[in-house]
Amino acid sequence: MPSKIKQGEMMNITLKELVPGDAAELLSLQHRLDEESSFMLLEPDERQTGLQQVTEMIESFAKAETSILIGAVADGRLAGYLSVSGGSLRRNKHSAYIVIGILADYQGMGIGSGLFREMESWATGVGIVRLELTVMTHNDRAVSLYTKRGFEIEGIKKKSLKVSGNWVDEYYMSKILSN
Repeated sequence: MPSKIKQGEMMNITLKELVPGDAAELLSLQHRLDEESSFMLLEPDERQTGLQQVTEMIESFAKAETSILIGAVADGRLAGYLSVSGGSLRRNKHSAYIVIGILADYQGMGIGSGLFREMESWATGVGIVRLELTVMTHNDRAVSLYTKRGFEIEGIKKKSLKVSGNWVDEYYMSKILSN
């Protein structure tokens, strides 16, 4: 699956399916994202997963027919990831929920678009028809990326989260693939 995104002459970003050997780096990335972004679900002190749990999660994604973890490697380190959790039952096997996280230093370089292109190609190949995600309504950069990639707002989840003592609404967004 490895593919490359060439960003001008300065940086090459490699996309790859994450494997159990990537667990420590993924866990480190998730902790860094928790620290630097208020747009991720977990606050910095809430992540309770350890290396063994992340390894097992990666293994379970690898075994699942409709799930995948894709990493973006830049400057020799994991700079972002996209997880796709697909349904496992006949009635929801066509649908998958997406989570994406990219370090602030690597945002705006095409990594998000590259991760989505790679994911959509994979999703089409395994028969996923519906992709869905939630995003805080004030996360303009993410909403712009998702809209550019063909996602549409289906509704608003009022008071969906409480961040720094303030209520936050989320958009529920989806994209229907042409399967």
